[in-house]
Amino acid sequence: MAQVVTDLVRGQRADGLRPVLACPPGGTLAAAAEAAGAEVLCWPARRAPGPGLAAETARLARLVREVRPDLVHTHSAKAGLAGRLAVRGRVPTLHQPHAWSFDAADGALRAAAVGWERYAARWAARVVCVSEDERRRGVAAGIAARWEVVPNGVDTDRFPPADATARRAARAALPPLRDVPADAPLVVCVGRLCRQKGQDVLVAAWPRIAARVPGAHLVLVGDGPAAAALRGAAPPGVRFAGATRDPARWYAAADLVVLPSRWEGMALAPLEAMACGRPVVLTDVTGARESLPPGHAPHCLAPPANPGALARTVAALLADPARRELLGARARRHARERHDVRRAVAHVARVYAAVLGQRPEPATRRGDPPGGAVRDGLAAGEVRPSAVAAGADPVRTDEERAAERTVAGRTTAGGAGVVPGGAGGPGVGGS
Repeated sequence: MAQVVTDLVRGQRADGLRPVLACPPGGTLAAAAEAAGAEVLCWPARRAPGPGLAAETARLARLVREVRPDLVHTHSAKAGLAGRLAVRGRVPTLHQPHAWSFDAADGALRAAAVGWERYAARWAARVVCVSEDERRRGVAAGIAARWEVVPNGVDTDRFPPADATARRAARAALPPLRDVPADAPLVVCVGRLCRQKGQDVLVAAWPRIAARVPGAHLVLVGDGPAAAALRGAAPPGVRFAGATRDPARWYAAADLVVLPSRWEGMALAPLEAMACGRPVVLTDVTGARESLPPGHAPHCLAPPANPGALARTVAALLADPARRELLGARARRHARERHDVRRAVAHVARVYAAVLGQRPEPATRRGDPPGGAVRDGLAAGEVRPSAVAAGADPVRTDEERAAERTVAGRTTAGGAGVVPGGAGGPGVGGS
């Protein structure tokens, strides 16, 4: 999600907009967004809701009043929670979940997350999904929103095609691989080490993969809360590379890139790997099928949280270099034609222009097609500063208070958010 925000900031600056990012201090997002051209405001907030939610929301409301944005764009569940409570639709607001929070929960927690998303949709001029599958899941959950689907994109200049020469050079240059034979089958998994990304499933599958493909190696690239547990469970042949700011080198070194997620919206890492010409194996979660080229699903998808099925799918491709080469070439063309980040940034700009150039409209009904209320508007550079600014918090109804009590401290979430604004006026977002 942080990469999506950074790419949006870079594109918006190039288009003459003034993006302002409100996010927690520290971490990589603030520095990356500032380097891309955003004004970065400190918004102390935890990744998940809890007892501090009311204070976090109040702080974000103050930032919105100070910045006076034309548009607010929240990214991920936590930003969507605090941001929509802080603004309550008084400034045109886009919410982009980047995977539904209720997909990460069960039982009462899931019901609370679904209830919140249903309630809060009234405060979003658009709910932006990164895949049509994500939108369908929202509709099925009873969320009545004005939908827009903007598939994730990647910077194809940052992730260039990598041929056999580039593979050898990458393996020679990466210290964790210097004792790996140049011709050894290599699987790479890039992502935060956490339950969502499912590296534990891949580690559990690895002995079966290694038995079928002797000499194969697996490298987990990333860091996160599951790192210690994964290291403790790792069998021979599994290596840990830590976090990286240059995943392209790891994609270049790989024969196969695997992401065994438990839930997603549409994951970025597989798109990056495909742009580099690498075949991928994914679990069949939200957005996975849409991210693959036509015809790849039978070879590249496994059911989630199933080590045996994942082992069979990965081993079959590792043992078939000719198929990997064919799938990689198709993946490269697909990523560059369908998932270039410039397409995504331009699409978001059109949504901003449509939202700022039209009067409020009622939410579409459950089951309406994606983007049903969206129409072409002014180009982003022609949008005038909005006359609507955030003011004092309105008096809350009993229904609103009840909704906040239900959600506070219960909805699972995470991440950070962006707040871009129209030309001539800034925007604010949350994380």
